[in-house]
Amino acid sequence: MDEKTKTSNPRSMYAYVREAWKRPDKSYVKQLQWERQIVWRRQGTVTRIEHPTRIDRARTLGYKAKQGYVVVRVKVRRGGLRKHRISKGRRAKRKGISKITMKKSLQRIAEERVAKKYPNLVPLNSYWVGQDGKRKWYEVILVDPDHPVIKSDPKINWVTRGANRNNRAGRGLTSAGKRGRGLRNKGKGAEKVRPSQKAHDRKAR
Repeated sequence: MDEKTKTSNPRSMYAYVREAWKRPDKSYVKQLQWERQIVWRRQGTVTRIEHPTRIDRARTLGYKAKQGYVVVRVKVRRGGLRKHRISKGRRAKRKGISKITMKKSLQRIAEERVAKKYPNLVPLNSYWVGQDGKRKWYEVILVDPDHPVIKSDPKINWVTRGANRNNRAGRGLTSAGKRGRGLRNKGKGAEKVRPSQKAHDRKAR
């Protein structure tokens, strides 16, 4: 590649950050995460932060460095939903101890907990920032629908109108929520997911 080609297609800072976070164990992110998690473990379950840890991912999901936007880091416990061992009335395979999984992802649970903590803000989206053997950390982007800057911005003021500001995380309207509801798929195999699985079941009756 000649010098002219190099200068004609410069890569932005966000491209390098995005590339480092694709494989955090093989980049400088690994050392940063190790140092950060020492502090994160001592903090509360929901912690408001000044700036996003992953600026590239935050901007992709709608974050802007302006008034009315809030970023919150939340930790969620990891692991399977193991149950207590039952000693009566069942054969071994029906005891239901291990391999019990949730229908919701940990990311959706994180968004719902943040929405409960900040009821006056609207969860926009969230992204993964780290994990260890016991926990996962996500950062949730929140928007204040009553802030004048948000109301005057035509790209984001849709959150101020109607049902867009009501229980967005609980209704599965974030990116993680739509993924969990199967809305990333179209065509064969996805006939029963729109507008929602419950709505489809009600229509079938």
